[in-house]
Amino acid sequence: MVLNGAHVLVTRPEHQAENLSRLIEQQGGIAVRFPALEIVSKDDAVQIKSILANLDRFQWVIFISANAVNFALKANSGKIEGAESVRFAAVGQATAQAMKLAGLPVDLVPEKGYNSEALLAMPGQQQVEGQNVLIVRGEGGREQLATTLRGRGAEVNYLEVYKRVIPLIDSSPVVELLEQHRLDVITVTSAEALQNLSLMLGEKNNKLLSLIPLVVVSDRIRRQAADMGFNRITVTDSPIDTAILETVITCVTGE
Repeated sequence: MVLNGAHVLVTRPEHQAENLSRLIEQQGGIAVRFPALEIVSKDDAVQIKSILANLDRFQWVIFISANAVNFALKANSGKIEGAESVRFAAVGQATAQAMKLAGLPVDLVPEKGYNSEALLAMPGQQQVEGQNVLIVRGEGGREQLATTLRGRGAEVNYLEVYKRVIPLIDSSPVVELLEQHRLDVITVTSAEALQNLSLMLGEKNNKLLSLIPLVVVSDRIRRQAADMGFNRITVTDSPIDTAILETVITCVTGE
């Protein structure tokens, strides 16, 4: 088997970790499940329902992630009604897939890329002067999308449907692997998860952590990891699980 018993830390939220873990195990690796992020619903379901009931106020509704789609659905009794005046955009293919499963049209999605920059580069987001835009996201996300659209003359509102918290889990099995130098690769799919991982394992273990090959899904996370002292960082071609697996295999085998 390609991974030959290598221990791979999977830091995705628990409800999103299973597919990547299974792929690692199918290739002979040991997936060490350690969610460094928990995603939970926001408490203001009444306000969320009110905004989702009046989507005809907007020309564009932009979903930032699959979580944004799924938690909006959860807050709104499993259904989102569109309107003829509204066009729906997804930041990337995973988000677009979640929208399709929810029965929503996907009027705009980047063919390449999976972030705000890729969406902003699309022709459909260039001429937005005077338009109302709703960005559906988690609490405290990046501001670039809204800032740029406002700069292009749009009125932008947020609908925050989930929040990220640090999971309350036992870190001692991971610390033990670190101390025994038996952790071979770390996978991280968000900047916040990387920060949480450092906090959860404790300052005294951060030096050991930084010595392990780190697989990340964006250059932004790579820069943050470098600032935190990691020096063996590889960025995947895409954030999907199969691309993460391929990068893990390269880290382990050197091929």
